[in-house]
Amino acid sequence: MSRRRDADVALRCTDLSIARVGSRGGASARVIDGVDAVLPHGRTLAVLGPTGSGKSSLAAVLAGADELGLAVVGGSAQVEGVDVRRAGRAHRLLTYLTGYVGQGAGAVLPARLTVEEVVGSPVASRDRRVNKHALAVRVATLLDELKLPLGISVQYPYELSAGMRQRVAFARALMLQPQVLIADDLFAGLDVQARGAVLAAIVRRRDGYGMSTLLVGNDRAAVRALDAAVLVVRSGHVVATGHDADDLLWTPGGEADRSVFAS
Repeated sequence: MSRRRDADVALRCTDLSIARVGSRGGASARVIDGVDAVLPHGRTLAVLGPTGSGKSSLAAVLAGADELGLAVVGGSAQVEGVDVRRAGRAHRLLTYLTGYVGQGAGAVLPARLTVEEVVGSPVASRDRRVNKHALAVRVATLLDELKLPLGISVQYPYELSAGMRQRVAFARALMLQPQVLIADDLFAGLDVQARGAVLAAIVRRRDGYGMSTLLVGNDRAAVRALDAAVLVVRSGHVVATGHDADDLLWTPGGEADRSVFAS
């Protein structure tokens, strides 16, 4: 599958609204309402906000994740030119161009697959004729880059620590060299060394081929380290924007309240 970069920006949301539809046709509830956002190529956008603000739902929809009950109900969003509202046949392209680390991704890795199989799955699922040796080398390279011992490639996720599992999920997201990385609570459970390796991996791809990053969470240190623009969401609405979490322009109805960053 060929890569593309014909879009003027990596990601654009225009008056985007997302709802969670109730089970068995029940009433829907908006979790994102009228969000505008732009992520240029090779840059980082951090989406901050309290628990329940809708930021994780926003990330899942933009990544094309199979999140049951979520649907775009207003506005539009494009990721590398792919319309997430009408992805249809382009859904496969969207998930190819986008690396996604969902909230708690490390805790829900496939239990019956080895680490090597988990990390290599984005390639193996797309190409049944893949060169297994070349794939194993690629997996080993990613594990080494993220400061994971190569011996874990034959282990199963439940045999690893939480921090290791989180890095395995991150390695899987990087497997296809994504144009856009969308990561939710990426640094959960990581110690200082592991955190440094993850940040370095993002910067390496940003500087190497212009990977863009959408970070969801409340990690101010990561915002600063990646020189990220900031979008603050509360109850589904954007209440502040700016560059760095300490330099924000708040909407007339917003409050510059530190609790907005509470997880």
